[in-house]
Amino acid sequence: MVRRISLILIFALSAFSVRAQNETDTLINRFQLEEVEVSARALTKDIIVPQTLSGEELQRLNALSVADALRYFSGIQLKDYGGVGGIKTINVRSMGSQHTAVYYNGVQLGNAQNGQVDLGRFSLDNMELIQVYNGQKSDIFQSAREFGAAGNVYLTTRKPYFKTGERAHVRAQMRFGSFALANPNVGVDIKLTDALSLTLDAEYVYSNGKYPFRYKRVLPDGTTAYDTTAIRQNGDINAIRTELGLHHYYRTTGFWRIHAYNYWSERGVPGAIVNNVWRNGERLWDRNSFVQATWQDEWFNRWSTRLLVKYANDYTHYQNYDVQLLPADNEYLQQEVYLSLANKIQVFNWWDLSVAYDYQYNTLKRDEWISGVTDERFYRHSHWFSAATAFNIHEYLRLQASVLMTAVSQQPGQTCNSQQPKITPGVFVSLRPFVHSSIRPLYDLSINAFYKQSYRYPTFNDLYYTDMGNANLRPELARQHSVEVAYRRATKAYDLAFSASYYYNRVTDKIIAYPKGQQFRWTMLNLGTVKINGVDAKADMSFYLPMRFVLRARLNYTYNTAIDVTNPNDSYYGHQIPYIPWHSGSAVGELDYTSRRGDHYGLSYSFIYVGERYAQQENSIYNYVQPWYTHDLSIYGEWTIRRYGLKANIEINNLLGQDYEVIQNYPMPKQNVRCTLAFRY
Repeated sequence: MVRRISLILIFALSAFSVRAQNETDTLINRFQLEEVEVSARALTKDIIVPQTLSGEELQRLNALSVADALRYFSGIQLKDYGGVGGIKTINVRSMGSQHTAVYYNGVQLGNAQNGQVDLGRFSLDNMELIQVYNGQKSDIFQSAREFGAAGNVYLTTRKPYFKTGERAHVRAQMRFGSFALANPNVGVDIKLTDALSLTLDAEYVYSNGKYPFRYKRVLPDGTTAYDTTAIRQNGDINAIRTELGLHHYYRTTGFWRIHAYNYWSERGVPGAIVNNVWRNGERLWDRNSFVQATWQDEWFNRWSTRLLVKYANDYTHYQNYDVQLLPADNEYLQQEVYLSLANKIQVFNWWDLSVAYDYQYNTLKRDEWISGVTDERFYRHSHWFSAATAFNIHEYLRLQASVLMTAVSQQPGQTCNSQQPKITPGVFVSLRPFVHSSIRPLYDLSINAFYKQSYRYPTFNDLYYTDMGNANLRPELARQHSVEVAYRRATKAYDLAFSASYYYNRVTDKIIAYPKGQQFRWTMLNLGTVKINGVDAKADMSFYLPMRFVLRARLNYTYNTAIDVTNPNDSYYGHQIPYIPWHSGSAVGELDYTSRRGDHYGLSYSFIYVGERYAQQENSIYNYVQPWYTHDLSIYGEWTIRRYGLKANIEINNLLGQDYEVIQNYPMPKQNVRCTLAFRY
């Protein structure tokens, strides 16, 4: 029945979309202008102001991957298992990684490993823009799935830009550093026609992962149980990433894009340092591939249509012959087919309506050779249907409301289970009291608030992925409340932007995952009910100094309580859930200089702090995880010689060589150095 309704909806939406095209040059110009506005930090376009890193600001960070860059956002909890090859996952406002959707060029990413996206495999070298939204995007013209996540991370890769007479761009970069890091990258942009361009980006990453660390534990009575210095073993990685993109803009607001991505890696899984075990025999092979296409156009200046199509194929091979752990030789193949159709109509200049339908088909094939499980398959059909409206009342008041229906049916083994469709609403409000006043050029103030429900069904990985999965997991239901005050003031001498938000989230049947015994194997369980309260504060400041100097600062702070309130009889009732710190924050300072001939020089400093946490549900002294902080420093220079560009960068990470752990028993690298040499034409 659900499938029949889905087909009817697709044909109905497509019928609305078939209209004559208005082929005017002014529309394509307006479309391109809107793309530029998305990457800006102006408060005028967003009901909920996103956190953004883009352009040169993104490249100047002491960051190797997308995961490293996300550490500088407020409200973010990042799990990092150490080294270049360590798995890195993200959590926004303690909602859990599965409530945080990651979008790559507008299409959501999936992963066959544990239901979470490993952000360590996405390089910054090909990245143009990173945005983090709490709740959802302010634009109602989006896919239905985007209305369903509690937090959204948008990753946008580079688009080719050509000046008059240019037909091609070439970039080559070599990064090397501590722990035998070798990371070459090559990119090519080719202008095939005036409307069609091609981009190619390829990267190789190697590291032996052998970094020194200090392993120390102090007993509750204050005595030292052990204090050892050792070298991290089995943390090596070999990885190759290739991406190919086609971009076509035609003489209306229309465009289409095709993007192909392939990532292959072989890595060691270093495991936890427990019971005097310093080396593990686990190995992991990954192949993540997808092809996605986007088509968008506008009709009669009022009606917009967007179509997304994606096919993904993810293969994972996990092997463990360590005699101290359970032996394993497992292979998993997950395939995904995704289709999204969204339509938006502008009823009046101040009123928009949108409808969208998404369909996704997933299949997982599991072979666990040692345990005797072979050719076991699981299937799932997922449907999302959304309707949304937005009002812009004289720019003083912006309102947005949406409703999403989620329906899931799956086949575990030979029994077909269907989940009842779930309806989840969302309401967003933004008030700008001084938008038309005489002081508008001096500053901009907005007060933003939203309420939203999010629903997530357990993934294949939660239910079946390994023998640590839990087939009895219940779906999660999250309720979010948030109020934010954002202020910005800009003059010729400086640009200041501040915001502070309070949020309250309540998650029922919260699903958590944490490694137990081996990094690859996870324990999945429902916590029941979790209450989350928090405050996010952030500031961005730029000061334009004499003699072509620019001083920039970026500050973030988060206070967060996430407590289990399921059963008063539990020993951990009212305790902070695992790995959620009460306090965390970051600070980035940059001093840039531009010479008369256009050369650039810069000095950047960053500081990251994560407060005390607990590794298990019970907040006892035995589960206590100490706070940690790091200082990073980088120096760069950029020169232009005729049509050639050169850039050099030196980074010193963990400048003071602090011993710390993001996840208990997974020590992180001490002081390490990275050097980058880049060439462009």
